[in-house]
Amino acid sequence: MRLVQLSRHTIAFPSPEVALREPNGLLALGGDLSPARLLMAYQRGIFPWFSPGDPILWWSPDPRAVLWPGEFHVSRSMRRFHKSSPYRVTLNHAFGQVIDGCAEDRHEGTWITQDIVLAYHRLHELGHAHSVEVWCDDTLVGGMYGVAQGALFCGESMFSRRENASKTALLVFSEFFSRAGGRLIDCQVLNPHTASLGAVEIPRRDYLEHLGLLRQQSLHSHFWLPQELFSPA
Repeated sequence: MRLVQLSRHTIAFPSPEVALREPNGLLALGGDLSPARLLMAYQRGIFPWFSPGDPILWWSPDPRAVLWPGEFHVSRSMRRFHKSSPYRVTLNHAFGQVIDGCAEDRHEGTWITQDIVLAYHRLHELGHAHSVEVWCDDTLVGGMYGVAQGALFCGESMFSRRENASKTALLVFSEFFSRAGGRLIDCQVLNPHTASLGAVEIPRRDYLEHLGLLRQQSLHSHFWLPQELFSPA
């Protein structure tokens, strides 16, 4: 297997099945971050991830980390916290602030470059990328963003500036998403944080099968409109 160099003249991708095993899932490099190419990537189970100064790298890891919304794990301490939560949660109220928060709140550095920020802003303006915001009074304290594929949501990144803020974002969103017919949240690569919330690994071929089915399903037309999802009791 060899790494594929993408052309700027076509948005086609190679099959995820030819991705490298080491590093796991690296499929291609180059191309651009145009909306058409990004959407083609997500439709095929591929996403961009690269460091500042590197060429654009495209990935489709095997196994794939996913979260079934109905299997979100809420610890007893988180359940107690959420019951008296001080947070208000909204959908698509502050996409720019959320992606900036995800870029800034990384002690180890960030892959969310200015080019990535601009590219996902374009996807948001086109109605494909969405954000969940967590507020304490009028201060943004956490959130997450990702890309919708029908009844599947591809989570990209989250951040937290207060206790349990990112967990609150995912908890509230997963419940809202599930009630509306959402079936699967893509977490890409398993980490301790997402694993603690119930994310599991499945074979890439299974993920691609789910993606092929779920991206054809639609949520109700008003689902992604800006709205409040949760407010303190």
